Amino acid sequence: MKYVHRELERKFLKMNSHFKAVLVTGARQVGKTTMLKHLAEGTDRTYVTLDNSAARRLAKSDPVLFFQTYKPPILIDEIQKAPELFEQIKIICDESDERGQFWITGSQQYKMMKEVRESLAGRIGILTLYSLSQREKAGIVLENELDFSLNALLERQTHFKKNDIIDVFDHIWTGGMPDIQDVDSEIRNDYFNSYIETYLMRDATEVGGVTDTVKFSAFLSACAALVAQQVNYATLAEAAEISEPTAKRWLNVLQGLGIIYLLKPYENNELKRLVKTPKLYFCDTSLCAYLSMWLSPDTLRQGAASGHYYENYVVMELVKNYAYSKSKTNICYYRDDKAKEIDVFIEENNMIHPLEIKKSANPNIREVKKYSIIDKAALNRGSGGIICMCEEVIPIDNENCFIPSNII
Repeated sequence: MKYVHRELERKFLKMNSHFKAVLVTGARQVGKTTMLKHLAEGTDRTYVTLDNSAARRLAKSDPVLFFQTYKPPILIDEIQKAPELFEQIKIICDESDERGQFWITGSQQYKMMKEVRESLAGRIGILTLYSLSQREKAGIVLENELDFSLNALLERQTHFKKNDIIDVFDHIWTGGMPDIQDVDSEIRNDYFNSYIETYLMRDATEVGGVTDTVKFSAFLSACAALVAQQVNYATLAEAAEISEPTAKRWLNVLQGLGIIYLLKPYENNELKRLVKTPKLYFCDTSLCAYLSMWLSPDTLRQGAASGHYYENYVVMELVKNYAYSKSKTNICYYRDDKAKEIDVFIEENNMIHPLEIKKSANPNIREVKKYSIIDKAALNRGSGGIICMCEEVIPIDNENCFIPSNII
């Protein structure tokens, strides 16, 4: 299969020239190993996966002998399976000034990340890879960062074809898992069935401490039913017949395995009575659609949950864009106790860019009036708008535009 260039490559290579070790986290099968193997082509970098039981036993029992056997520069796959290696990696890093000795992949489990930060502080760069974005699937490489000003959006849209609802829901239903980009629905269904049983359940048991896989499966489906909504632990607990504390712990397990993304609510001392509950999104919309039994792009597009899936798709495209970009941003949403909500706040350079998401080609222009909340709180407001199914960028006022969802 032809290699698809990933937007994270640029950032990874930059970090590799600065740090002695670089960790790429993310869900299983999103392409972490494929990307790193591609970047290692033509070099003498050793490759070892800790899915291999013999390598894993050696790593856990004798880290010194492990690195005598598998010498740096090295690519270590699924390091969360042998955290015993971290201390020895630290020792090797401290003995040499050489950069990029260790390329590491793993899921972002809380325990593992705690050990990484304690053992390798200052020595390791940490990045997250998600499943393929719509830009990566289309082979579009953009030089400029995402900018919500009118002129920047007009320039950006020249790289894309017109926004089209059929194309958008094909992308939402197909998702971004590299292995199922060109397969039929039968193979797709078998793939996700195997993915859940082979990877997800096993990792949830081994790394996440889940003991009841039947209830965990029910919990996973309950999460899919609440996509693009505020997390409701009582509803999730009831659906899986578990306690609310267990529901909270299991949600953290899914987050650590890169299956779900929790969008945090905006926090600010100037704005009182803000909600503290995150919103739940799936990192890959195709897995979510599979769990909720949407059997084709058409049924999903015409179904009652289509607006929620559309919002999930837009939010995750924004998340991917900023995970791979040069600028540091904070992505959150706004909601107060009076149920006033703005779908996305992009906080960048002390500026808030407010965005609404509407699965309509002609949303109500009055939606942007909600953005006055930002002005009342004396916060710095930047360009924003409504991300929607319009075919081209259209200015609403001096600060906002209708933005086609396929150009973000």
